[in-house]
This record gives sequence, structure tokens and C-alpha cells, in this order.
Amino acid sequence: MSGPGGPQRGALPYDVVAGVVPTKAGWVVASAKLQGIQMYPNEPELLDDLADVLDYRPSFKVVALNAPIGLLEEPVEGGRSCDREARRLIGWPRAGAVPTPPVRKALGATSYEQAARLSGGMGAVTWGLLSRYAEVDRELAPYRQRVVFEVQPELSFYQLNDDRPMQFSKRGHIGMEERKALLKRRLPGMERLVDAEIPKVKPWQLIDAAACLWATRRIASRALTRIPEDPEWDAMGLRMELVR
Repeated sequence: MSGPGGPQRGALPYDVVAGVVPTKAGWVVASAKLQGIQMYPNEPELLDDLADVLDYRPSFKVVALNAPIGLLEEPVEGGRSCDREARRLIGWPRAGAVPTPPVRKALGATSYEQAARLSGGMGAVTWGLLSRYAEVDRELAPYRQRVVFEVQPELSFYQLNDDRPMQFSKRGHIGMEERKALLKRRLPGMERLVDAEIPKVKPWQLIDAAACLWATRRIASRALTRIPEDPEWDAMGLRMELVR
């Protein structure tokens, strides 16, 4: 039986992996059964809290999380090294899809003005997800990084697309169709995720979650690439890296 807090009966003949994306409504979870290199996507879910993801049963072997793990204490132009390097790798026109995370002290801000001042500036998307990023900072201890890895959907699409950036923005109809076609072509069963409908969840958020899920197969097989190769560590002992 799956779901937060459900019973787990004995060893399963497969691993369960998940791509996870934050939204204002909760956490979109795109999970799949993984047997060897074969992946069988499940129906996507919306969970209320990150703790529900971490306590999911059966437990996820790999969680590919599209949210910052590890934060700077003081603002740096362009953010963490992994953010800056990811933008250089993806290049124009998709580099702007890699946001600059807030600094840790901005997580408790009560207004946009305060959060932006503390972080040396802040995008609207980051402000809208600030409470979700605060969940990550509360829940993620260094030991959890054996299972939970930070990913970026546009990096996954770059990898899927033979190291070429996607042509169109993910939020437009053409860009969504571009990404859906690529996912369906590269991984059978993806239509269960990218064509699903969940109240309060945008279609592009499901597509992002599916791209994160695709990254879990590389992570599980240890075929991942770390950005940067020699990561920074934050004040809480968390690796600040993106994987693809």
C-alpha cells in the first residue's frame, strides 16, 4: 500500500523513485517503479508537506527534488556555484529558468521587500515558493542527501535533448508540447504523468515533475553528473550541488 504512513510489507521486487516539484498548493510527486533500467510511472500525486514525501511508504530510493538544498548565509551575485554553472551549461535561451535561491535568513521574511533586501534581490517565483523552500531547510539534514538530490528540470531536459537547450519556454503551449513529446519519446509510460490533471497544479508543473523523475534513473544507477564536480557546503553541512 502506497501513501504517507501506509504499511510496508516485506521486500519489493522493484525500487520506488520520485521526481518532486514544489507548488503553492503542495508538492507534486511523480513516482515510478524502477526495475533495473526499466521505469514504470505511477499516477502523479499532490502531497501537502515535504515531510509527507520523506515519510512516504514504500520509501523512495531516490528523490529528485526541484528545490534548493543548501543555502548561502549572505547574498552572492548569481547565487550558489551550482546555480551559476548550470546557467552557463544550459546557455541561451533557457539559462533564465535556473533561479537564484534565497539566502537562509530570508526564509523567515514576512514581506517581499524584506526577503528581497536580505537576499540582495528576489524573483517573483522564488518569493511565491519561499515557504516551500523553508520546508526543505527544516527537513533536509546531511544524511538525507543519500536519498534526496537537488535537480533542475531544464537541466534534465538539456540532458534528454542530447545536451541542447529546449527551444521554447516551458510555460507556453508550444514549450509544453515540445517537452511532453521529448519525455514520451524517451520514456514509455510518461503520458500517465504529463497528460494527467490535478486540481491546483499547472500542466507545466507536472511536466517538470516528470523531467525530475527521469533524472532518478541516472541517479539510482550512479550515472549522474554533479554540478559542480567539487561542490560547496553550506553552514548546515549540506552539499550545494545540482545533479543531472
